[in-house]
Amino acid sequence: MIVLKANQDKVLAALQSVAGIVERRHTLPILANVLIRKTGGQLQLTTSDLEIQIRTTAELGGDEGNFTTTIGARKLLDILRTMPADQTVSLESSASKLVLKGGKSRFTLQSLPAEDFPLVQEAANFGPVFSVPQKTLKDLLSQVSFAMAVHDIRYYLNGILFVAEGKQLSLVATDGHRLAFSSATLDVEVPRQEVILPRKTVLEMQRLLSDAEGAIEMQFANNQAKFSFGGMEFVTKLVEGKFPDYNRVIPKNHKNSVTLGRAPLLASLQRTAILTSEKFKGVRLNIEPGTLRIASNNAEQEEAQDELDIDYGGDAIEIGFNVTYLIDALSNMDQDMVKLDLADSNSSALLTIPENASFKYVVMPMRI
Repeated sequence: MIVLKANQDKVLAALQSVAGIVERRHTLPILANVLIRKTGGQLQLTTSDLEIQIRTTAELGGDEGNFTTTIGARKLLDILRTMPADQTVSLESSASKLVLKGGKSRFTLQSLPAEDFPLVQEAANFGPVFSVPQKTLKDLLSQVSFAMAVHDIRYYLNGILFVAEGKQLSLVATDGHRLAFSSATLDVEVPRQEVILPRKTVLEMQRLLSDAEGAIEMQFANNQAKFSFGGMEFVTKLVEGKFPDYNRVIPKNHKNSVTLGRAPLLASLQRTAILTSEKFKGVRLNIEPGTLRIASNNAEQEEAQDELDIDYGGDAIEIGFNVTYLIDALSNMDQDMVKLDLADSNSSALLTIPENASFKYVVMPMRI
């Protein structure tokens, strides 16, 4: 049976959309495979790592009929990538193997039985479906994902908190030293739901979401989340645990605030970051009426100093920060102006967008 017959770029795009979660080395060999299910003229590709499952449906030609098998995802991907984009490729089943053909090339690949493929058991009681434009969710994720912890023993920090309530969807990430919050408005009212998406899921979603038109539908259960967008279905386990109360972390009523250009501030921090010490990445900010001075030094006794003119009439404050935390936030924003709220040299600073309550970034000071 000819399972599929289509242009290389179409087949590659469908396979790439599901192959991101496939690990090269796995205790279960079949998890290195993609499940191929042909039903009539429709082809379904499914991958899983036991915690995340991604499925896409595509029309990729070939014979009509019912057929299922699994084949090594990475090998298939690597072979397809080496073929010209406009070449017609076909995948045929023969005995327990699959034959991939394109031009004068021919590859015979081993398959494993489809019934051995461990599909993720979907939760029985998902909450109500709600949706946002794909671009909205992509933007929200990029505004907070850099603040996720990486391998923290507080496992609930290695991910992003999703809070849906009323007509608002909020995303929060923190690694204990900084916190990023971003929110968007929903079309429908939803009951309050709080879930923590794991880090791997977040990175995969960022890879798959596009700026194109089209909504992404979401549903949450107590241990699972489900996303549907662009012909794809994405099911993931959730992180169990209690996320910190982010509302208590976000400073209120800091009495000193300065609004300044995002690009000049980012450039100044990037310059002074060059002479910070590898380990601590510390910079000193001196804020006084009319002037912001940024300075750094390192173990080789090298120093950097930079100055920005600012419209500021508040207290003189000297405060230290890990420069990476400030650069991360500013690099993931695209607004022209940012607002920095400060109390004193020992309190967390709040970075926001003027006249916009949908984004907040909190960073703790460091002693320098």
